[in-house]
Amino acid sequence: MAKTFFKRHWLTLLGIAIGALGGFLYWRFVGCTTGTCPITSSPVNSSVWGAIIGGLLFSSFRKEDKVSINK
Repeated sequence: MAKTFFKRHWLTLLGIAIGALGGFLYWRFVGCTTGTCPITSSPVNSSVWGAIIGGLLFSSFRKEDKVSINK
């Protein structure tokens, strides 16, 4: 069951991982110097938002499953 899940959603999971890494790196090197920015002031917030954006972006490249309708 888990093997089929990873096989079906590997591109989205890759996008989540890359987005989380990108969000963390953005916090680390750019971030918010004053601490008042709601997203970039915390590494957790920045990583979560990066993971969401990465997952959404990479999932948009997934091919749709072809479903045949037999009448």
